[in-house]
Amino acid sequence: MPHDLYATKGIEYLIVIAYLLLMAGVLGFFSRRAAGTVATKAPRPEAWVTPWFALAEGYHFHPGHSWAAAEGGDVVTVGLDDFAAQLVGAPDGLELPEVGANVRQGECGWTVRAGERTLPMLSPVEGTVVAVNHAVLDAPRRAVEDPYGEGWLLKVRSPNRLASLRNLLSGELASVWMRHTAERLRRLPAAELGVVMPDGGTPVRGFGRALPPEQWEAVVSEFFLTG
Repeated sequence: MPHDLYATKGIEYLIVIAYLLLMAGVLGFFSRRAAGTVATKAPRPEAWVTPWFALAEGYHFHPGHSWAAAEGGDVVTVGLDDFAAQLVGAPDGLELPEVGANVRQGECGWTVRAGERTLPMLSPVEGTVVAVNHAVLDAPRRAVEDPYGEGWLLKVRSPNRLASLRNLLSGELASVWMRHTAERLRRLPAAELGVVMPDGGTPVRGFGRALPPEQWEAVVSEFFLTG
């Protein structure tokens, strides 16, 4: 039986998903009314759903800011999203599982190192690691410079791929979620974000490094669901 992401995070996660589903329905209704047709996908792989953060078309997103993209058969490629990339800036290292290791959806799949700080990230899918991107191990910057492309982290063989992907966010629902994430970040107390958004606009790339240690822990816990 696949590990259920919803059971992992409990009632708070269900509330967030219900809110996002409602918002996605409302936005979809009004966008169709305005356009008169169903919106088509953007011609490029990335779409800036907020002035701050981008998503990739056709990908599935875990609320802990990792992504999954279906490959052939039961293989899924996974990586970190643009929010995580913006938080850490240029990482100093990545700790990835080895080929043959098992990962579980909603549990720690890998760790990103930014100086003396660590960012444990939850795996978006469940299965066995069949490939590791050694290019990002040799040059961790690649993981954040092209998080949806050459910066992929793992390939996972997931026999329950469809069940895993159903637990994730995609399409308009993912866009609503990322906009909600950006708004939550904006609402953090000014004392916490004063060094992050000095002009009140777009966060500085690598903004997590500017946060005091206790605020780093708070941001990681809230936005990456590791608390």
